Amino acid sequence: MVAFAGHGRQFLWPVVLPAEATIAEAIEAARRQAQGAEVPWDSAPVGVFGEPRTRADRPADGDRIELYRPLQEDPRTRRRAKSGRRPKAGR
Repeated sequence: MVAFAGHGRQFLWPVVLPAEATIAEAIEAARRQAQGAEVPWDSAPVGVFGEPRTRADRPADGDRIELYRPLQEDPRTRRRAKSGRRPKAGR
């Protein structure tokens, strides 16, 4: 399965590939099914169940391959701003 969570919408594409297929090949199979979905196919970082991977890695049967979109803002910066704290010097 290949997954991508866009703004307000989640996409899931089931793919069936040979055991020696790479993550890149799984993404290409999902891309053929996507029919116009706006997904950063070539530039997005990838992972399996939240663990970063390379496109050359081989997923195991049943793995969920994830395409990640860039963060708009660092969550740590947002938490600091919300709490009114500033980062400590030297960090």
